Amino acid sequence: MNAQRIIGILLLVGGLAALFYGLNASHSIADRVSDTFTGRFTEATTWYIIGGAAAAIGGAVAAVFCGSCRRG
Repeated sequence: MNAQRIIGILLLVGGLAALFYGLNASHSIADRVSDTFTGRFTEATTWYIIGGAAAAIGGAVAAVFCGSCRRG
């Protein structure tokens, strides 16, 4: 297993953890109040969800397609 695949797996796991944390935070009292009055989640929760999804997708792509990445 090469370094790029390991980094991809770590990104996937870290991204899923951040996404899970952001989705759980979106059900907190502070986020419910913010959503009620502004129609949006708090900024921190939004960044956890967006960043976690991006990291998970990037990690999955790196882990899956890394098998064809070979040096010359």
